[in-house]
Amino acid sequence: MRVHIVKREDCPLLKKILLIVGAVALALVLGGLVLLAMGVNPLEYYFKMFTMGMVGNKIAYKAAENYLKILVPLILTALGLSLAFKMRFWNIGGEGQFIVGAIAAAAVAFQAGPVLPTPVVLLLMCLAAMLAAGLLGLFVAALKVKFGTNETLLTLMLNYIALYFLTFLGETKADWNFFLSAESARPTFASFTSMVSFPRIMLGKFGLNICVLITLALGVLVYVYLKRTKQGYEIAVVGDSMGTARYAGMKVSTIVLRTVFLSACLIGLAAAFKVGTAGILSASITDDVGWTGIIVAWLAKLSTVGIFLVSALIGVLQYGSTAAAATFASVDSSFADMLQGVILFLVLAADFFTRFRVVIAKKEVERHG
Repeated sequence: MRVHIVKREDCPLLKKILLIVGAVALALVLGGLVLLAMGVNPLEYYFKMFTMGMVGNKIAYKAAENYLKILVPLILTALGLSLAFKMRFWNIGGEGQFIVGAIAAAAVAFQAGPVLPTPVVLLLMCLAAMLAAGLLGLFVAALKVKFGTNETLLTLMLNYIALYFLTFLGETKADWNFFLSAESARPTFASFTSMVSFPRIMLGKFGLNICVLITLALGVLVYVYLKRTKQGYEIAVVGDSMGTARYAGMKVSTIVLRTVFLSACLIGLAAAFKVGTAGILSASITDDVGWTGIIVAWLAKLSTVGIFLVSALIGVLQYGSTAAAATFASVDSSFADMLQGVILFLVLAADFFTRFRVVIAKKEVERHG
């Protein structure tokens, strides 16, 4: 008996959807088995997680606000990564680019916050974060274009450099380090909430942060950029074949540099939104959004609309698990991270079966007598 992997000519859309839904459902079932082994009712836990603790909660509006604080940076980071991934430039440096963007935004807040009007400071924070992250991405892209370096390894190493630099800032008590609180005897990041913060639109008790509306607008712009512009078409062609792009007269090096710069800029903007909303720099400012953004981008198959939908699901898992942990003390909030990994694995497996099929053929044995 022989097993062959054969490429499918086509897979019906309904079958693709059913396979993906089935993969997510299977992941939840497997997670439920883990919960049962821990003595927790899976249905009760999932209800608490997917409702994010808002049912029967008098301050449910606060839960919604906190959920959006998770969602906005995740969407922007995944959108940024998708630009590079569409071009087959494997930007694994979302964490590092987010960190340098956060540091740049916080630096502007501390230095310009006391002397400039809030709208000007917020604009400068966003521009500084985008420029810092963009230049880091551009550095990697330039080395790739000029010397053919491996962008995966380089962006991965830069993640750790950025992380250790942030740790250095958080642990070094010195006169020059304005990121730390002067009042605290131990190294502690200072808050700038009293100086500058992103405004909110009040809808009753619920405060809609302006960052949410900007993120929605940027999602539309990214979609139009990729689907309706010459630059978006160039990204698609370079992603399919650099040789074809060169043969067509496209300036591949320029396209790579421009796209990676824009990719990192979006991640930097996500960092500015996160820092500006939190009002403080911290060692855990990223909340692993650079890594989670990769998962979101791939689960969404690099689709702009898909990124919003998948981010919403992942955001529910992350924030909902924290809400559920308050009720189910035996289940740590890291359960959501495990569930994300299982979902990614099974969805990728489902994607394999939408593109290939397994054919089992009996081996014929000829006997010569």
